[in-house]
Amino acid sequence: MGSLFRSEEMALCQLFLQSEAAYACVSELGELGLVQFRDLNPDVNAFQRKFVNEVRRCDEMERKLRYLEKEIKKDGIPMLDTGESPEAPQPREMIDLEATFEKLENELREVNQNAEALKRNFLELTELKHILRKTQVFFDESVPMVYKSTSTYSSNKYRRYLQMADNQNEDEQAQLLGEEGVRANQPGQNLKLGFVAGVISREKLPAFERMLWRACRGNVFLRQAMIESPLEDPTNGDQVYKSVFIIFFQGDQLKTRVKKICEGFRATLYPCPEAPADRREMAMGVMTRIEDLNTVLGQTQDHRHRVLVAAAKNLKNWFVKVRKIKAIYHTLNLFNLDVTQKCLIAECWVPLLDIETIQLALRRGTERSGSSVPPILNRMQTFENPPTYNRTNKFTKAFQALIDAYGVASYREMNPAPYTIITFPFLFAVMFGDLGHGAIMALFGLWMIRKEKGLAAQKTDNEIWNIFFGGRYIIFLMGVFSMYTGLIYNDIFSKSLNIFGSHWHLSYNKSTVWNNNYLQLSPATSDYEGTPYPFGMDPIWQIASSNKIVFQNAYKMKISIIFGVLHMIFGVIMSWHNHTYFRNRLSLLYEFIPQLLFLVVLFFYLVLLMFIKWNRYAATNEFPMTEACAPSILITFIDMVLFKNSKAPGKDCNIYMFAGQSFFQTIFVLIALACIPVMLLGKPIKIMQARKLANEEVQPITGASDAEVGGMSNGGGSHGGGGEHHDEEEMSEIFIHQGIHTIEYVLGSVSHTASYLRLWALSLAHAQLAEVLWSMVLSLGLNKEGWLGGIFLTVVFAFWAVLTVGILVLMEGLSAFLHTLRLHWVEFQSKFYMGHGYAFQPFSFDTIIENGGAVTETE
Repeated sequence: MGSLFRSEEMALCQLFLQSEAAYACVSELGELGLVQFRDLNPDVNAFQRKFVNEVRRCDEMERKLRYLEKEIKKDGIPMLDTGESPEAPQPREMIDLEATFEKLENELREVNQNAEALKRNFLELTELKHILRKTQVFFDESVPMVYKSTSTYSSNKYRRYLQMADNQNEDEQAQLLGEEGVRANQPGQNLKLGFVAGVISREKLPAFERMLWRACRGNVFLRQAMIESPLEDPTNGDQVYKSVFIIFFQGDQLKTRVKKICEGFRATLYPCPEAPADRREMAMGVMTRIEDLNTVLGQTQDHRHRVLVAAAKNLKNWFVKVRKIKAIYHTLNLFNLDVTQKCLIAECWVPLLDIETIQLALRRGTERSGSSVPPILNRMQTFENPPTYNRTNKFTKAFQALIDAYGVASYREMNPAPYTIITFPFLFAVMFGDLGHGAIMALFGLWMIRKEKGLAAQKTDNEIWNIFFGGRYIIFLMGVFSMYTGLIYNDIFSKSLNIFGSHWHLSYNKSTVWNNNYLQLSPATSDYEGTPYPFGMDPIWQIASSNKIVFQNAYKMKISIIFGVLHMIFGVIMSWHNHTYFRNRLSLLYEFIPQLLFLVVLFFYLVLLMFIKWNRYAATNEFPMTEACAPSILITFIDMVLFKNSKAPGKDCNIYMFAGQSFFQTIFVLIALACIPVMLLGKPIKIMQARKLANEEVQPITGASDAEVGGMSNGGGSHGGGGEHHDEEEMSEIFIHQGIHTIEYVLGSVSHTASYLRLWALSLAHAQLAEVLWSMVLSLGLNKEGWLGGIFLTVVFAFWAVLTVGILVLMEGLSAFLHTLRLHWVEFQSKFYMGHGYAFQPFSFDTIIENGGAVTETE
């Protein structure tokens, strides 16, 4: 079979590269993405490898680029991304790149340091401007006033009176009165007060005021005023709200204490002259300096912006170049040096069909490096299990991801992905069948497919969106198949389409139909034309309130069993392809044949009974082939397994549906029972006989050395290709494993068949939820009349649409998706799929760049 149905054939090759040409050759292989290198130095520390210095240089360049990227994003500058991938630079170009990045980083750091210093100076001048402006109000007050502090301590315990005269007068005095006020309020006692002014963060102000009160025992006087506009922190650029304060005190001791408290609360103190003329002169000087600083800051920011804009044009390409260089040297660290130190030796897994393509890439690399010694690619013989490589495109990639999530296929094992492309959306649609909901899903998938180039270019970290976009083709197919099953069910938003006209004719009047909940139509009367609806269900079932669910239950339950049994039989047939490809004759005879017989004689016979019943019994037939004499298939199957005689469903009705049914059922059950010991003991007994025969052939050999006997044993064990090897296992383990697999298959055949009833259950649940939303939400708006009814209908329709998309499409769709996934992983793939392989992970620049340059160590 082609690689679509099995993984690619892989070859282990040995590669010899001249040291001068190794870089260019590995670069070409990285662009190709078809070679997986093995680590030939697993015991060598990562810091002791040959090209560790080059990898460190690349790490340093990446650090500088990340710093530039952070600064560019901080300024909101768009980075040019052409979508093109430049070639990996030559080793000599690393020096130029390092010099360019070093220059940009130093220039940007210098600009940032200067800008930070200017902003810090600007902040200090701004705070000083607010201090001079706010404190002027305090000093201009010349009448006695009562100051009530914002602190709860000062407002509850004391009142202060401060009277200040003109500060130009040499005899200016201020009186600070405490709560006791006895000694301080003595007549004629004038006190000379000192003060400090500063700025503090607004959230620290209450604690700052309490600390002043406690540490100075109430002998200081604090005035504060808020700065309305926030100030920018020069360190991190945050906006900070601050307040201006001025503290009056007496004596050097209090002055020292006040300054220590200000230092502890990180308050900034500024000099504030006592004379009004000095304050005005200082304020004018501050305003002049602020204007000059604004000019310098603007020029600094313009220069910084120009540097970042120039870097943003090339940043993406620089990242790609550096990551490619780093990936190349990381890969070269996996190679071995020969004795002469002039040749690098590598071992790699390559797809067999691509060996010529790889050799051409190696020649291009050699020519580009100017080397005269061609590279040598030798195919090696090995008994190791090769990696599994399934070629995919944008359409099959998502389906292959569903399979690989269960387990990577063993080498050359049958790949379920091509069949899953059809079976997965179909089984989903059986549960999700609705023409309207399927159309919404299909349109969403089609929109992502049509816009995939633009959406793929908009790289995002939103994991949910990436999952939806990655599965756009699955979503589209699930929507299309759901539209098909919706037409089969004749269901669109819980209503039916009358395309071809109903094949039933009502003989009752309208009031009887709408009011009689127990009204039923008989196909034996003239109400039925005798021919079925051309496509899907007849729309008459939409108004059959009493037996609509009964009819749909019987229909959907039976098709669930039919699809389930056919799906499982197909899985068992897939195991035949594995056994024949690997030439595993024992598994073919003692596993595949009894498994298929067991499934066919029991469960496929159950499916045949359904078709026989549908074909032989009808309401229009003559007795005893009427619907009243149709036997229950479930009871018939149970009686068959228990070897019981079935009972007639009615008086004078036939017990069996066809002649010889009892005999055939007995034979079928006996065949199924006979298959169990064959599955349980056939393969282990044959393995035991083969080992015994091999021992008898080896024992008569006399005079043979241990090495010769060992060589014969190894040679005999190497046959069988990719088949199963049991030479290393104990016989007891083989019997145990076979017993587990047999019990799992026999019991699983019953449970897996019942598991497919989830198709019926979820389909009914989906239809009932849609009907509930229609009858309890949208019908309320449709029953209203007039212009108010139109407004009400608009609101109700919007609510109904949100619930439909959110619950029926998203939540029910996710539920049906998970159930479909389980049916494929457990019920289908367990019949043939081992999933014990490991994925082929080639050295590919596209993968490395897509993953953000995270080069993983090869284990």
